[in-house]
Amino acid sequence: MNTGSDESADAIAAADAAGRDGAVRDQHGQGLGSRAPEFVKARRVLHLSWQVGVFVLGLAVVGAGIVMLPLPGPGWVVIFGGMAIWATEFVWAQLVLRWTKRKVTEAAQRALDPKVRRRNIILTSIGVIVIGAVLGVYLWKFGLEMPWNIKDQ
Repeated sequence: MNTGSDESADAIAAADAAGRDGAVRDQHGQGLGSRAPEFVKARRVLHLSWQVGVFVLGLAVVGAGIVMLPLPGPGWVVIFGGMAIWATEFVWAQLVLRWTKRKVTEAAQRALDPKVRRRNIILTSIGVIVIGAVLGVYLWKFGLEMPWNIKDQ
């Protein structure tokens, strides 16, 4: 569309998204970037140390989540919690979280589709029947004996 100006559509959209203070805002009016208090942002050294602290805290939480993936615990929830900590200070983390929320919402909508739900219920039922049959054959043949205690027959 010709607006009569030499600016590209991206530049116009970015200018529209910017508030009076020049900060880029998302569709909910929330600014991207640091959410540190104003007195912290006003001092460069303090703001840099604030960012380092947020990064280290987020790294510790993400690291704990990664450890929880193979071990018992809510690994993915903790990882996304660490990403949320990073998102309070870093634009890249905000964009990753926004993309993740969009993908999770799309997956949830697909999962609610009646055809997909029916297919998932049928596959789960077949899986439960197969596992039950294998377990039944094992119990019939060996009883309640653990597999590592079974002598060669």
